[in-house]
Amino acid sequence: MRTIAHLSDLHFGRVDPAIPPALLRAVSAALPHLVVVSGDFTQRARVQEFEAAARFIKDLPAPVLSVPGNHDVPLYDVMRRWLSPLGRYRRYITRDLAPLYADAEIAVLGVNTARSLTFKNGRINRRQIDAAAARLARCGPNVMRILVTHHPFDTMDGDPGQGARQAVLGRANMAMAGLLQARIDVILSGHLHTSGIGQSTTRYPLPGHAALLIQAGTATSTRRRGEENAFNVIRIADRQVAIERMAWRPDRGAFTSIETERFSKTAVDWVHLGSPAGPAADRG
Repeated sequence: MRTIAHLSDLHFGRVDPAIPPALLRAVSAALPHLVVVSGDFTQRARVQEFEAAARFIKDLPAPVLSVPGNHDVPLYDVMRRWLSPLGRYRRYITRDLAPLYADAEIAVLGVNTARSLTFKNGRINRRQIDAAAARLARCGPNVMRILVTHHPFDTMDGDPGQGARQAVLGRANMAMAGLLQARIDVILSGHLHTSGIGQSTTRYPLPGHAALLIQAGTATSTRRRGEENAFNVIRIADRQVAIERMAWRPDRGAFTSIETERFSKTAVDWVHLGSPAGPAADRG
């Protein structure tokens, strides 16, 4: 079994200062094999914000795989935005914009969707999809293939309007077709500051394969958009995935488990197994 702690939208520069120490304790208690951070480490891509984010990452209890978010591109520093949009991210977080973690059970690949030409929205291109497919093709047939992006492939709120279309990753239709052909099993993302779980078939009814879409809320930002600060603990074993949502409880000064959803992978889709009282299995 493999355990992934999925954090997103830290937004150092606009955090509740009580949360980061409690978040580190909660992530450590989950005993993750890997910590995934799906973008927006900072609020305005300032040096002091990246320094705070780097200190936080250093204290995490497992290897960290991360992708940048749109807030990690300078907004008001116009020269830096165009000439070196991810220069500070690469200096303080990681130089690798397409990181890969792979072992005998999971392969987790990050793809950068942040762009200097868009202030909020993200995009993905054919070259990135082809590269992702080529790298993941080397994995064994029983390895769970997981993609990490900042911007989501779906809002999972049933909203078909203009706001929902703008929130979804640019060129997502092209990307999803290529990813499903590469047999991506799970996609982790952030950006919306809300948690959610869905299936690719809802928005992308492509035949033969489906991806489980897992959205993480904001772990530490004060901009919560109606949802408590939260992160996910994802446990993967025997083609089953359990997603445990951990939510911040300020009265307790701690993150607590509030729900767990379990899914099983079939040849063509994911089957929802319900909401058990606890995790799917003990850590192996």
